[in-house]
Amino acid sequence: MIIKLLVALGLFCGLAGCSTTNQPDILYGDLPSSITTSTVESLYAIPKLNQPKITIAVYNFPDRTGQRKPNTKFSQLSTAVTQGAEVWVISALKAVGGGEWFKVVERQGLDSLIKERQLIRSTRELYDGETDKTVLKPLVFAGLIIEGGVVGYDSNILSGGVGARYFGIGVNEQYRVDQVTVSLRVVAVQTGEVLLTVSASKTIASHSKGGDVFRFLDMSTKALELETGVATNEPVNYAVRSTIEYAVLKMIHEGIACELWSTIDEDYNKTLSEIKQEKEDVR
Repeated sequence: MIIKLLVALGLFCGLAGCSTTNQPDILYGDLPSSITTSTVESLYAIPKLNQPKITIAVYNFPDRTGQRKPNTKFSQLSTAVTQGAEVWVISALKAVGGGEWFKVVERQGLDSLIKERQLIRSTRELYDGETDKTVLKPLVFAGLIIEGGVVGYDSNILSGGVGARYFGIGVNEQYRVDQVTVSLRVVAVQTGEVLLTVSASKTIASHSKGGDVFRFLDMSTKALELETGVATNEPVNYAVRSTIEYAVLKMIHEGIACELWSTIDEDYNKTLSEIKQEKEDVR
C-alpha cells in the first residue's frame, strides 16, 4: 500500500510540474506590451498607392452576433466579442502601405469633435473679439465609407479530448475550437454604391490538460484526493483583430484586381489581376 501511495504521489507531482511550468504570475501578470499580428506586417508591405491618399471614414463596426461568453454553470451578461471593433478597422486602414494609402477621418467621436469646435469658436469670439479669424477649417469629408461588422461567432464547432485512469490515477486532455467571422464592405459616398464586399473567418482554439489522484487509505477509512490542471485560451480580441486585418488586406487585393485603385508596383497589380482571372476561369 505504501509503495502504491508513493508511486501515486510521484506521478501526481509530475503532472503538477508539467501543468504549472508555463503558468503566468497570477498576482501581478505581465507588464503592458504592444501586441502585433502577422497580418499587420502584410498590410505594411503593400506598395504605395499610385494616386493621392484616399479619404475614408469608419462610423461603426458593431457586433451583430448577439453571443454571450460561454458558461456551463450560469448565464453570462458579458458579450463574447468586443464592442469596439472599429478601433481595429481604423488601425488596419492606417497600417496599409505604412500609412500611405488612406486618410482616415474621425466619425466615431464626431459629437465630441463638433462640440470642441463650437467651444473654440465661441471662446475666440467672446474673449479675443475676433470674427473673421474665428472661422475654423471645414471638416474633411470622406469619399468612401467602411461598413460591416462582426457577423458570426460560432461556439464549439470542434471539440474533443482523451483521458486515462489506472488505480485511481487519472490524466486527461481536452480541446475546443470556436470561430469568428467578420464582413466588410466599401461604399461610395456620392452614389451609395457598394464597391467591394469581403468576409473573413478565424478559429479560436482552447486547450486544457490535467490530472487527479483518488485513493482510499487506512483500510478504506480515509480518502486521498489530489487534482491539478491548466488551460490555455486564445484571446478573442486577438482573433477579431487578426480577422479584421485580413479582411482589410483582402479588400485591398480585390480593389486592385477590380482596378478600383492601384499601386506603384505594376508587377504587384498584374499578379493580383491574374489571380482573380484564374479564379473566374475556374468558376
